[in-house]
Amino acid sequence: MTTIQDRTVLVTGSNRGLGRALVTEALARGARTVYAAARDASTIADHPRVVPVTMDVTDPESIYAAAEYVGDLGVLINNAGVFLGESPLTGDLGKMRRELETNLFGPLNVTRTFAPIIAANGGGAVLNVHSVLSWLAVGGSYSVSKAAVWSATNAMRLELAEQNIQVVGLHLGYMDTDMTAGLDVPKISALEVARLAFDGMESGAREVLADDVSRTVKAALAGDLEALYPQLTAQVVA
Repeated sequence: MTTIQDRTVLVTGSNRGLGRALVTEALARGARTVYAAARDASTIADHPRVVPVTMDVTDPESIYAAAEYVGDLGVLINNAGVFLGESPLTGDLGKMRRELETNLFGPLNVTRTFAPIIAANGGGAVLNVHSVLSWLAVGGSYSVSKAAVWSATNAMRLELAEQNIQVVGLHLGYMDTDMTAGLDVPKISALEVARLAFDGMESGAREVLADDVSRTVKAALAGDLEALYPQLTAQVVA
């Protein structure tokens, strides 16, 4: 388990939505310093314990530059992501590559850079923000990218365990942010997701399922595909 009190925390994609909520919750739990990373650091809200960091997770040079002065890191949160939702078979491959660069290779590059710093400080935690769509392929290319980072998180977990680094995967369905503004469905608040994420981290969890949607879908993974994809029941297989 990894406590937040007196730790230094880095959050990517921290200028809005869940990223901003994670910064707020880390401060509430007594984080010593929160490095709030975004492509445009001027969008980060001013706070005496928040250090704005200019970082694009698709740009290795900006990641390396940030690592030069984040030497006391204890907790890394890979939150930055993008939703484009192209059709894997007919969609724009350029947009799909952009999703993979942001949602998969971004967290990989950030973790490869900062995990050694966490290990050198005696260990800590890495939290990767997934989605229920990492288990449910109804989000097109976004689901593909989130399924990939879910698998990458499992690989990270195995590699970093011996370095005393806890790796936590966060799954959630509908959250009340700009991304879901046009959807008339029950939504969990970003602050509640942030609270559950840190509760899980501090209790030693390796996985946090933030809502009923993610819990239901995970439970269905052991069943027949038709349970997750009822549209397949009408398909005639030759």
